[in-house]
Amino acid sequence: MSRLGFILLASLLALPAPAQEFPKTQEFAPQAGPTATVDQSPTSPVLTLDEVISEALAKNPGAQSALHTVYAQQHKIPQAKSLADPMVSVGWNGNLAPFSVQEGDPSSYRGIAVSQQLPYPGKLKLRGQIAAKDVDAAQWDYEAVRRRIVADVKTAYYDYFFYDKALQITRRDKALLQKLSSISEARYRVGKGMQQDVLRSQVEITMLLQRVTVLEQQRATAQARLNTFMARDPGSPLPPAASVEPAALNEKLDALYALAAKNDTSLQREQQMVEKNQLATQLAHKDYLPDFGVAYMYQQRPALPDMNGMTFTVNVPVFYKTKQREEVRQATEETISAERSRDNRKNELQFELKQNYLAAQASKQLLDLYSKAVVPQSSLALESAMSAYEVGNVDFLTVLSNFSTILNYEVDYYRELANYQAALARMESLAGMELTSAR
Repeated sequence: MSRLGFILLASLLALPAPAQEFPKTQEFAPQAGPTATVDQSPTSPVLTLDEVISEALAKNPGAQSALHTVYAQQHKIPQAKSLADPMVSVGWNGNLAPFSVQEGDPSSYRGIAVSQQLPYPGKLKLRGQIAAKDVDAAQWDYEAVRRRIVADVKTAYYDYFFYDKALQITRRDKALLQKLSSISEARYRVGKGMQQDVLRSQVEITMLLQRVTVLEQQRATAQARLNTFMARDPGSPLPPAASVEPAALNEKLDALYALAAKNDTSLQREQQMVEKNQLATQLAHKDYLPDFGVAYMYQQRPALPDMNGMTFTVNVPVFYKTKQREEVRQATEETISAERSRDNRKNELQFELKQNYLAAQASKQLLDLYSKAVVPQSSLALESAMSAYEVGNVDFLTVLSNFSTILNYEVDYYRELANYQAALARMESLAGMELTSAR
């Protein structure tokens, strides 16, 4: 039995008629680290993060919309690389009646013609490459949606986990505080305590009840958010979240910068737009070169032999000053615009990564501080206050103050754990690598 448990048990034994049974030592004594997860039986269901992510990606309409946008863009490539439709024409010369000719008139005929436009070599290839860049951009858009869903789901899951833990800690401590209140009442009845101790303990219990109410509402909100990600009814019940352990952040910031430069979805999409506009500039230059046309004609004449004919055409870009030249200038400006947009994203990317990296580091330092120093020290302070209270050296308010301190620090530990994991999840979206798994 711990020293704190022995002291409390001794104080109860000294009372003639205790109101309630004293709590077991292991329930009250603060642990050396944060409160452990409430034990679940092997058959108790828990909600795992992988389950939520899989269901969210499978059912999220935004992800499905982005995926079908990729499919739609893929169908544009063969269209862009295809020739224009051939033209077929039929005609006659003679009578107004369709396909009728005048007997004896050698100039009367009926015929059919087929023509095809042929762009200058290389133009169709460039158009196909431009369409392919749209596909690449759409694929990065889909990846951005997928990563955003995963990051949002992880953040919501860690919040859900935190409210579970906060409720467990608060309800446990409320029950223990109620038993401590019974001790103060018993001491007051035998003249060893003061009435204000009893009243203050009741106030503390009421405050814990208020905290439980707020936490229950926040947990219900986090539960509704997870259900929404999984396309379920917001009020659908969910089992408790599985235990979360802090992941190890072993990557240096410079390494994350390099990964983000290769894997950030927004940056890669901007790069595809730069390359698309570069190809469009090449195509604009090729529009100075003429396209061709070829046509075949067959004529049937009643008084003369049938005739076959071929026609070749070429367009002459005589209006290049107001058309082709302006097309090149437009494509050049759009390329510069895309390059500046890409460079701007590089700057934003480094800031976002640095911001989340610093947030993760701060949360990790607080986690270590709470688990290795603050919570153990608060536990010792509470034990010391209980010992002094037993011999009358401190008042009951001091005991309650230490009790509230250990409660707050234990809850704060899990708040920082959720913040730490959420910061890693946001960095995952930028760097394109797994960071939140415990390693």
